[in-house]
Amino acid sequence: MTVKGGKGTVGLEDGRYIQLVWNRSVRIEAEDALSAMDAVNVVGDGSEYPMLVDMATTESVSRPARAVFSIPCAASRIALLGSSPVDRVLANFFISLHVPPCPTRFFTSREDALAWLLEEPAKRL
Repeated sequence: MTVKGGKGTVGLEDGRYIQLVWNRSVRIEAEDALSAMDAVNVVGDGSEYPMLVDMATTESVSRPARAVFSIPCAASRIALLGSSPVDRVLANFFISLHVPPCPTRFFTSREDALAWLLEEPAKRL
C-alpha cells in the first residue's frame, strides 16, 4: 500500500511483520508521518505486528514528524533500518528525545533487524 502523499509504502510481509519503506531522499514531515501511521494501522487491521522501518535513504525527518512517530500504532516493536552514520544519528536522536511507543532499536543489517523483530518476546511471570 502506498502511503498517502506517495513518499513510502507499507505492507504485511509473510503475515509476520509490517514493513514501512521510505522512498529515496525523502524529507518526512508531520503529514507524511501521520499518513504512514494511518497506513500501518490499516495494514495491521486491528492487530499488532513487529515493524521494520527502512529509512536507509531518508534525507531528513522534521521535529513534528518525530513527535508523530511516538504515537502508538499497530507496531509491537520497531526496528529502524539504516545504512549510514547519518541514519544512526537520526534514529538515536528520535529515540533519545521521544519515548517510542514500543521497544525500538536501530540496525544497519536487515538480517539482524529481522532476527530481533521476530524473536519471541520474554514471557511475563
